[in-house]
Amino acid sequence: MAVYNVHERLLTTGAKEVGALIDSLSAGAADGLWPHANWPAMEFDRPLAVGATGGHGPVRYTVTAYVPGTWVRFAFSGPRGFDGFHEFTALPVDGERTMLRHTLAMGVSGPARLTWPLAYRWMHDACLEDALDRAESARTGTVARPARWSPYVRLLRALAR
Repeated sequence: MAVYNVHERLLTTGAKEVGALIDSLSAGAADGLWPHANWPAMEFDRPLAVGATGGHGPVRYTVTAYVPGTWVRFAFSGPRGFDGFHEFTALPVDGERTMLRHTLAMGVSGPARLTWPLAYRWMHDACLEDALDRAESARTGTVARPARWSPYVRLLRALAR
């Protein structure tokens, strides 16, 4: 099974400011993008750079490409059956607007053929929308349409506890 999943938000701020959010990933309290208040923290064995390994919760990955202020790509190493990558990109639209995009592209096999569609997909989507809300708030001071967790996501989170 192939998975291609994209989340994006048009932010009314320059690419440099949006790129700074990408650069802040896993920088602890200074991380302005990852929604660590409500989701497992993104952590690495060293600062964000090619070769850094880590992840969030049971999802594990390695930084395979990084252009500071622009783009970072992570290759999955877990859970079993996730074969692919996810990435954040700051795409300038014009001098005053930037698209922040998260792309996940992977094949799933083995147990992931069940765990992705039944659990991970829903949690992933909710987490990414929370990240985009966090980015929008950090760069504009407000969130036009805050994401809301579905009843199914709330159930999955309760079961995960």
